[in-house]
Amino acid sequence: MTTFLAGGTGTPKLLTGLERTDAFDASTTTVIANTGDDVEVGGLIVCPDVDTVLYLRGGLLDRDRWWGIADDTTATHERIAEFGEAMDIPQTPRYLPAERQTAGRAIARWRRFSGAVEFMELGDTDRAVHTIRTGLLDEGETLTEVTKRLADGFGLTVEVLPMSDDPVASIIHTPAGPMHFQEFWVANQGTPAVEDVEFRGADTARPTTAVTNALTDPVVIGPSNPVTSIGPMVAMDAFERALHETPVVAVSPFLGEKVFSGPAASLMEAVGLTPATAGLPDAYPFVDAIVVDETDKTELAVPTVTTDIRIDDDDDATRVLEAVARALDQVA
Repeated sequence: MTTFLAGGTGTPKLLTGLERTDAFDASTTTVIANTGDDVEVGGLIVCPDVDTVLYLRGGLLDRDRWWGIADDTTATHERIAEFGEAMDIPQTPRYLPAERQTAGRAIARWRRFSGAVEFMELGDTDRAVHTIRTGLLDEGETLTEVTKRLADGFGLTVEVLPMSDDPVASIIHTPAGPMHFQEFWVANQGTPAVEDVEFRGADTARPTTAVTNALTDPVVIGPSNPVTSIGPMVAMDAFERALHETPVVAVSPFLGEKVFSGPAASLMEAVGLTPATAGLPDAYPFVDAIVVDETDKTELAVPTVTTDIRIDDDDDATRVLEAVARALDQVA
């Protein structure tokens, strides 16, 4: 049994090789997904990192963009923008008032956006998933319970768990003020300078029993952003403690000092980490081995396994997964 930690696109890309290797068994694989990026938009709870895994494993993911549903229509999204412009509503993210950020659904705290402006593109089928999720949450189910229902509905063989049923919001502090990660990355395309990163709510959030049980198995961290993809998970003390007690292998998201994609470098630098493979042991003080690119000459204090870690297709994912298996063999 193996547990993968997933955020963004790094770990999902790695998971595309799961059925192509004997090194892992999908039926005994658990994926714990980051929820620090979750938002409430127009009253709907959107869980981007959870949904990327659900859509990927359910055969629905748009693998050109690595988010959303393939060939989804966007009629509702487009009409919201058209009507908003006609009503002179500036098409920039609009937070609900401060007092509303801690009202209503507890799980949506500190990340509530008005639906008058939809700065994140929600496809019509994608929106149906968010509507069902929100409805079941309002009926009293937990995010874990709802995620299992969705996974069953999509016919998944892997188990998918949100990192917590409690709210944790990734807040990026910039010279223009604090902004939720989705405003920083989607609306502003990651351009604001980053002064610090806060995982609001992590001090009181707890991983579920299902998550802590999954963390007793060997853990794999894919080539995800160490700060905003994995950071919200390990910001929960109980989550990080569990990782110190189990074998952990990480795949570097860097080719030496060059990040594959996304804002990992600027975010790592902002929180005092070296934005390169060399910074991973500090980002992951519980890591037992790291899979690095065969051209990466970084010297690390933990064991390494080398391969070509670029993941452009399923064959690449299979190759990297097999390198992960070799690393686990060394430390498990």
